[in-house]
Amino acid sequence: MNEKLKHTNDYLTDTLNKYALFQRLKIPKKINYFLLNIDNFANINDSYGFEVGSEVLVHVAKLINMVKAKTSTLYRFSSDKFVLIDDSDFTNEEVGQIASSILSFFSQTDISIDDDIDIRLSLTIGISMSEGILNITQAENALKELRETQRSVFKIFDPMSDFMQKRKQNIYWIQKIKEAVADENIIAYYQPIIDNQTGKIDKYECLARLKDDEKIISPYLFLEAAKVTGNLSLITRYIIARSFKKFSKNDLEFSINITGEDLLEGYLEKLLLKNVKKYNIEPSRVVLELLENIESLNSSDMLIQLYSLREKGFKISIDDFGAQNSNFSRLLDIKPDYLKIDGSFIKNIVEDKNSQIIVEAIVFVCKKKGIKVIAEFVHNENVQKLVKDLGIEYSQGYHFGKPSLELL
Repeated sequence: MNEKLKHTNDYLTDTLNKYALFQRLKIPKKINYFLLNIDNFANINDSYGFEVGSEVLVHVAKLINMVKAKTSTLYRFSSDKFVLIDDSDFTNEEVGQIASSILSFFSQTDISIDDDIDIRLSLTIGISMSEGILNITQAENALKELRETQRSVFKIFDPMSDFMQKRKQNIYWIQKIKEAVADENIIAYYQPIIDNQTGKIDKYECLARLKDDEKIISPYLFLEAAKVTGNLSLITRYIIARSFKKFSKNDLEFSINITGEDLLEGYLEKLLLKNVKKYNIEPSRVVLELLENIESLNSSDMLIQLYSLREKGFKISIDDFGAQNSNFSRLLDIKPDYLKIDGSFIKNIVEDKNSQIIVEAIVFVCKKKGIKVIAEFVHNENVQKLVKDLGIEYSQGYHFGKPSLELL
């Protein structure tokens, strides 16, 4: 083989390789960049073995070469991704037609291996129409948006899409979180929870806030960025330290939000017991409020940690029950002390009969299992009256108090 080809051709498919692609992208010219991703390719390797997987990739390269525009050049980008580059002056509509024709071709074509195996693949395509290396990031982002929205099978990169605006916001908050951690500007706010029998404050939820100059930032803006940067557990640690110190001066219960990441890191029990001893607080006053939906707590190790924490005296609460994939089966596995009904059902419960039916069903099951229920988003007296009539033990919301630095 020609020495130059050794460096520019993919060893398996004999298409141009990633090195050749990067060389091509050094040319400062606007191009049409198609990133073709084989869906669920790992399943082929798992089901048939890597040798068959390699054969499939060879066939895919040949098929793309057959169906691509004559003006396009094919590159192998990674194990299950190929790139087509075309210098033509296409409109968005023409680019979409090219992508559609490739996808249609693969949806009707079987790949035969050794006369025994017939495989029909599906692809997704992320498209960028820009200059240079920027095309790689933009096409990848188009693929990510495609997977998130699941609205179609190809996507042209749009810098103004909601997906990209959200990613830009995350980049902004990643920097803010780094600054807040360095300057100790992660702070705790406290919101009261009312005992519906006595009408008095029985406990508080401890909530993370980020201080940015004189502004106090809601976690809805920065928690996802904290997850991306691996700082979620650091925020939990800050809130644990501040909350234990705060409640060492009274005998109220207080709840601390924890995430799947906190459980995966496996540090919670040791840290909580350390603070119990330091501040002389009974574990039974501490409620660990699970932020993840119940279905995500599918690790036996996670459940073992929760059971161990309960054995030490800590209480467990499930947040946002009824949202997303929360289900009664997982609820029975976790056996929480408290359950918080998702606020979307509570805030409109007076006018929305469907919400009322769902809440009644949740309360019924909890009564049978000895789980106490907390209603969030209680924002006026009419909602509170109905919450009490349904037999819900506790209420939380602006009707009783907003999150604040100080206890009421």
